[in-house]
Amino acid sequence: MEWYEILLIAAAAAFVIGVAVWRLVRKIQGKGGCDCAHCSGNCSSCKSDGKKKKK
Repeated sequence: MEWYEILLIAAAAAFVIGVAVWRLVRKIQGKGGCDCAHCSGNCSSCKSDGKKKKK
């Protein structure tokens, strides 16, 4: 493998790890997205919009 191939693989891996960490941090902070399909109305998105899942 040439040096640029290794650099490309390392950059791609760093990007994937960065996205995973970013998603985890947003989830911990309560800012994660909600598609409301499996939500009980307790996520930050539904609380701020005043939505509740109807049963």
